[in-house]
Amino acid sequence: MRFAVRGELLDIYSGEHDRRYVVVENGRIKSIESKISDLEIIDASDNFILPGFIDLHTHLMEDGFRTESKLEDPLSLYFYRALENMRATLQAGVTTVRDAGLADLGVKMASDRHIIQAPRMQISVTPLSITGGHFDFHTRSGLNIERRYRGLPSGICDGIPSVRKKTREVLRAGADVVKVMATGGVMSSTDRPSDTQFTPSELAAIVEEASFRGKRVMVHAHGLQGIKNSIKAGVHSVEHGTYLDKRTARLMAERGVYLVPTFLVTRLNNDKALRGELAEYSRRDAMEVAGVHRENMEMAYNEGVRMVMGTDSGVVEHGMNLLELSYLTETGMEPLEAIRAGTINAAECMGWEDRIGSIEKGKIADIVVTEVNPVEEIDELSRPLNILLVVRDGIIYRDDLVS
Repeated sequence: MRFAVRGELLDIYSGEHDRRYVVVENGRIKSIESKISDLEIIDASDNFILPGFIDLHTHLMEDGFRTESKLEDPLSLYFYRALENMRATLQAGVTTVRDAGLADLGVKMASDRHIIQAPRMQISVTPLSITGGHFDFHTRSGLNIERRYRGLPSGICDGIPSVRKKTREVLRAGADVVKVMATGGVMSSTDRPSDTQFTPSELAAIVEEASFRGKRVMVHAHGLQGIKNSIKAGVHSVEHGTYLDKRTARLMAERGVYLVPTFLVTRLNNDKALRGELAEYSRRDAMEVAGVHRENMEMAYNEGVRMVMGTDSGVVEHGMNLLELSYLTETGMEPLEAIRAGTINAAECMGWEDRIGSIEKGKIADIVVTEVNPVEEIDELSRPLNILLVVRDGIIYRDDLVS
């Protein structure tokens, strides 16, 4: 397939924009031209051309981690519902995600082969959790509501031999990145977000096992001690980072550890808690986390921590991903910095900066056209009607330019 997109091409480094033709051929960006002829043209007129966005923390298979869904819904419905989650994410302008748990290898293969409408993905398959920790789905009644099937192993492990074995299992199942629950969480009934989970030696064993296969480790970590243990172990990114302090933020900056603050889930869960829409065991945690998160993320930004975009969609609704960019600017980021956090910097976190994250000759043709100038109106990017065109791998998945 060969075509060109004409519009105002935003330079994500300088913020400048000019009328350009982005030429797409065989799924790649062939060239960027100021004039062209004899080629099918998608006319975006005065609209803005951006790279496809990257969400580094999603759960494409989930819709709120609802207990009743796990108890009542057939497994097949779980997959069919996930198709809508993936479609909503792609239609929102997110062409690549790092799935933080539950998308298995078959889902990724279906996306890679364009069998389904979905973003490109790196997968973690199953997050690793201690017994009784965040992602242990045993309820206090003793019932286990964990979803398991061939290709989706359990992630529960305790002790160094067990964590090594479980890391090997998720890698065998096709994980591109290993996800670890280093603290408790908001949505689990048997722990608190500040609880420390896994010992430093267990975390170090997981990081070592992942490194043997050239894989990185991402850690869910709200509590300070869990964050410290994770950094000491050599993890690649910290997700949430709620109770981060200044000394630890400086250490993250020195070591180049990425921070994925997931403002979206923190804000929306707080709103739901205030409306009484969360389970009772989650309400207090959601409000407490929201109370300290923003201030600590602002501190982390000021200390030079590398912040990138991730939303935790799946805990909250899918398709609102780009609202995270607006929240990132509340830390002190300029809009252009936030855009880079959701494009080229996110690609670097994934190790895919040579493939995606910017519109450059030779890169994969992931293109988004928006009706608004994102540098001046970044808040408007998350409005669905403002995304007019979505191209992934040179395939047009959304085109609202034709009328």
